[in-house]
Amino acid sequence: MRAIEYRRTGDPSVLTLVERPEPDPGPGEVRVRVHRSGVNPTDWKSRRGTGSVGADGPVEPPQVPGQDGAGVVDAVGPGVDAALVGQRVWIWEAAWRRPWGTTAESTVVPVRQVVPLPDAASFDLGAGLGIPFLTAHRCLTVTEDGPVTLGPGTLQGRVVLVAGGAGAVGNAAIQLARWSDATVISTVSSPDKAQLAVAAGADHVIDYRRQDAVAEIRKLVPAVHTVVEVAPAQNAALDAAVIAPHGSVAIYANNGGADVTVPIAAQMVPNARWQFVLIYTAPPAAKARAVADVAAAVGAGAIRAGRDAGLPLHHFPLERAAQAHAAVEAGAVGKVLIDVRP
Repeated sequence: MRAIEYRRTGDPSVLTLVERPEPDPGPGEVRVRVHRSGVNPTDWKSRRGTGSVGADGPVEPPQVPGQDGAGVVDAVGPGVDAALVGQRVWIWEAAWRRPWGTTAESTVVPVRQVVPLPDAASFDLGAGLGIPFLTAHRCLTVTEDGPVTLGPGTLQGRVVLVAGGAGAVGNAAIQLARWSDATVISTVSSPDKAQLAVAAGADHVIDYRRQDAVAEIRKLVPAVHTVVEVAPAQNAALDAAVIAPHGSVAIYANNGGADVTVPIAAQMVPNARWQFVLIYTAPPAAKARAVADVAAAVGAGAIRAGRDAGLPLHHFPLERAAQAHAAVEAGAVGKVLIDVRP
């Protein structure tokens, strides 16, 4: 079978198309014939080198990248129900601390990391669910006195501010918050991105380069219960100014700077929570709830993909995986997908 792997960390050129034996699922595992692989920022960051490996370091065994994907189960290991064979599924965290990711014609993952994908949901949609939607779910459920699960009515009467609503996690947060009946405000940096945030379902969109975001938010609502934050270094003052009593700022990325300064006294009065989010190391129970809720939203037809859903799709064939990684690294707006199979 064909697979993309890297044996050293580095720029996209370290990604190599190779022939590998098809893997066999072990105990508690399934094998999935991958149709679509989703590319996330953590994919290129891992490829660049993090932790003990560092840049230009050896990777042994070679790593097949790709946390997210969608395809069809074609084999199961010992202890797994054979009825799963033939099931369309979406995959999450395939490559987390494992050498088998989704950028290959077949991958093996623990059975708990595949989720049924309804026939009405495309492989494009399935491959974009994992990291973005699980991250967004965690961001939306860390607020004091707020819900720990999402679904119709769970965020009714609450205001969610999504910074960067045109990004993959921002889009996911908007869609999940609207499904849960929140009032959703999104900040964006251009008219085109504003259109994408509206298409995703945002009730109000503010172009922070052309408008005073704090003033505009205060015209719309008394305060914000939950902020889904992609650029805390840039937005800390804004977030602090609009947060509601017992509200939270959920920080899932560090776009625009690695350090953030928070006005301490101003945040003590509302008992505001500044919550950092990395889905890979999130509490297992929270992650399980996220998987269940995202699956329910997909089953209800509440999650969409494509430009009309505020998430343009960019397709690359398997042999152009390096270009797909480069596109995400360069900040492509929308979702980058690798077409492993038609």
